[in-house]
Amino acid sequence: MRTSVQTKVAYTETKKHNEKASVDLSVFYKQFCKEEFDDRGVLTKFEPVVPETFNFAYDVLDEIARLEPDRRCLVWCNDAGEERIFSYGEMSRLSNQAANLFASYGVQKGDMVMLVLKRHYQFWYALMGLHKLGAVGIPATNLLTAKDYEYRFNAAGVKFVVVTSDGECCARVEEAMKEYHGLKTCFVVKGSREGWVDFDAELAKQSDEFPRADTCAQDPLLLYFTSGTTGYPKMVYHDHSYPIGHIITAKHWQNVQADGLHLTVSETGWAKSVWGKLYGQWLCAAAVFVYDFDHFDAASLLEKMDQYGVTSFCAPPTIYRFLIKGGMEKGGFKTVRYAVVAGEALNPEVYNRFKELTGLSLMEAFGQTETTVLTLNLVGTTPKVGSMGKPSPLYDVVLLDENGCEVPPGEVGEVCIRVPEGKKQIGLYRGYYKAPELTAKVWHDGFYHTGDTAWKDEDGFFWYVGRTDDIIKSSGYRIGPFEVESVLMEHPAVMECAVTGAPDPVRGQVVKATIVLTKNYSPSEELRKELQDYVKKQTAPYKYPRIIEFVNELPKTISGKIRRNVIRQGSQQ
Repeated sequence: MRTSVQTKVAYTETKKHNEKASVDLSVFYKQFCKEEFDDRGVLTKFEPVVPETFNFAYDVLDEIARLEPDRRCLVWCNDAGEERIFSYGEMSRLSNQAANLFASYGVQKGDMVMLVLKRHYQFWYALMGLHKLGAVGIPATNLLTAKDYEYRFNAAGVKFVVVTSDGECCARVEEAMKEYHGLKTCFVVKGSREGWVDFDAELAKQSDEFPRADTCAQDPLLLYFTSGTTGYPKMVYHDHSYPIGHIITAKHWQNVQADGLHLTVSETGWAKSVWGKLYGQWLCAAAVFVYDFDHFDAASLLEKMDQYGVTSFCAPPTIYRFLIKGGMEKGGFKTVRYAVVAGEALNPEVYNRFKELTGLSLMEAFGQTETTVLTLNLVGTTPKVGSMGKPSPLYDVVLLDENGCEVPPGEVGEVCIRVPEGKKQIGLYRGYYKAPELTAKVWHDGFYHTGDTAWKDEDGFFWYVGRTDDIIKSSGYRIGPFEVESVLMEHPAVMECAVTGAPDPVRGQVVKATIVLTKNYSPSEELRKELQDYVKKQTAPYKYPRIIEFVNELPKTISGKIRRNVIRQGSQQ
């Protein structure tokens, strides 16, 4: 493991090497797209260029490794003080070894392989090895229970798993195997276990050369299970063209630079990880930073960001709130030149406080596991606080009413993507795996329906309202939960809240707020009245929560999303 002094030396030497390179890798991504810009330099048109045999591992990782093998690719450290700095050349060789290892145990093109690797660096070359074979990677979180594994194994037909030895992951997989008998081989990372293949030890024995396999852009690449806020998780399937859609994610939203170091806060089990730790960043020939921790600590993350010189940063609003409270004024953003936010709607108080501390404007965006970035505040534009930006030039995004008609500015509609029949939309999923009926429910009549609602202002900025199921219809009014939640979050008594509709015999529905209080407040009728009056003063009076329930915690999915359907069901009992 390198020391911190060696880290600085490695960075300096690599930077010098990059500056002397004969090929300008800062524009490497341009071979995979056609772009147009306005006179401000803001992207106005984006057309993907996808070679028929495109494979990210060969055409991006290996090609950059060929052109500039010593370029920084991945900077990894953990909370035990260990670190690894990978070059593109080393990552390419390790991915070849991983492909050879998987092939030696029978992994073939099209096989389903689950990866449960937290933030361990093995994730990157294991996934690239699967890409080279044409196998399908299924990234998954280490928070899954045995029942979660059993459901996923059966649903996807998983044949192989690569699992961290940390925690109870291996034991939970073994428990699931008592009911599911389709696993052929189990690989364990960072340790050994009886009956499992030691991934690290066996990898070292493999050749670092691997001939190009016969894959094409239409072949399956990734499969993600959705969060399952309203039912069993669905399986989102992407093909090999998907990474090209993330050029906009990295270059035109996160403002990733080829000489920079980008950090997106995400465990590898979530789709956000390939949004911010892999595809777009490597297409920009940049390096990604990975801090491998078991328990999030704001102060430690801020310290690592300064130590390694993170230049661009992405996280959900919740993380920004923790960082602001965790001593951000003392450090953590000394080298950050650009910061973006996504994953949940952004409350104005987070935006304003962050800008006070750093001088940086948080550039918000919106997307789904099924897509790349759908709406965003593009590099070079000025954001409106709380807006999720304008539609990405990659997609034809519209707002539709319940009858499938576009709504005018100021009216709430469902966020949809226009996809003419017979046209392939790069960046958009290929459907829900083994569930054509579920796909047909949301993708029909030339549109993919996201299930999220928003309204558009006269300037074309989109403003998030909520999921279609979350819209509250009270006395003829349509009320989006996010606006009420944003107001409540500004009150010092509110730590977390969820706004839903509750049945009412007169109004149809009324606004209900389920609230987790900060440590200095206790539930009381006086506080309930204070919060109601607070909302009345900050927004239209008809939106105030007529029902307020104080709870110790909100029901959430394993990905941390609030399960509003559970709260609604409780209101109906």
